[in-house]
Amino acid sequence: MNPAPTGRTASAASTASSPWGLGGLTGVVPPVCTPLTPALEVDVPSLERLVDHLLGAGVDGLFVLGSTSEVAFLPDAHRRVVLDTVVKHVAGRVPVLGGVIDMTTLRVIEHARIAAEAGCDGVVTTAPFYTRTHPLEIETHLRQVADAVPVPVYAYDLPVSVHSKLDGQMLVRLAAEGVLAGVKDSSGDDGGLRTLLLALRDAEAAGFSVLTGSELTVDTAFAMGVQGVVPGLGNVDPAGYARLYRHCRAGRWDEARAEQERLLRLFDIVNAGSPGRMGRGSSALGAFKTALHLLGVIDCPLTAPPQVPLDAAETGFVRDRLAAAGLL
Repeated sequence: MNPAPTGRTASAASTASSPWGLGGLTGVVPPVCTPLTPALEVDVPSLERLVDHLLGAGVDGLFVLGSTSEVAFLPDAHRRVVLDTVVKHVAGRVPVLGGVIDMTTLRVIEHARIAAEAGCDGVVTTAPFYTRTHPLEIETHLRQVADAVPVPVYAYDLPVSVHSKLDGQMLVRLAAEGVLAGVKDSSGDDGGLRTLLLALRDAEAAGFSVLTGSELTVDTAFAMGVQGVVPGLGNVDPAGYARLYRHCRAGRWDEARAEQERLLRLFDIVNAGSPGRMGRGSSALGAFKTALHLLGVIDCPLTAPPQVPLDAAETGFVRDRLAAAGLL
């Protein structure tokens, strides 16, 4: 897996010193959950165990401070603890991408510089949000972030949260110019994803990585030509996604389909939370953390407020799904 600097993000020094080569980011890159203590501080020992859980399963990289990491809920000091902990514990074994998600360009640049200083191999940013932004403003934002840091920049297409769909032609243009190293596509737009992959191929944008965030259609996405997957459920069953990736890469599509369908059944844990007392995000992130707690990976399943933790019955729902998937 190689998150290679491209275009103006690649200096001679950075490419010469990079252990990741020049091929582009590939494989399974889980968005790492952020374990918290009962006092809502970052639980560093649990985070280190989670990193070991993921690396031991054969993942190809780690993405910290993404949506599954609860980045939108974490104070800046928590973010820095996560970055420092993971980069130090990984110690160069796989690339680490740092989410630098925030509302405006200046804030994102500040986060990006901190992530680069912490030793992240790349940074990931959405479009600006809260205020409405024009497509040209989004492009300016991405260019300015890329200009501000010495590491590769990946765009994060997340319209459900950002309320802006990244324009495919813009992504192809920024790929061809070397401004962006890749994109994480969490749009859920399979037609748009395939159109983007075709346009990138036509533009011969070598080294630009397209990573799907749609963890339930990974086999389909790899068949279309994506380079990697960023699965939230990969925190719980990283070995399953590693197997799925290997099947896809080897063209074993029947085996890939079977593994994908097993993971789809396991994904039902995100429905643990009662919609009468919590939102979809609380249910999904709470289920991931509850599963990690039941598996003995993290000490506490709490999510950051105002999210609501799972109760005993909901925890039992998660336990039953883990057992059915062969994880307990």
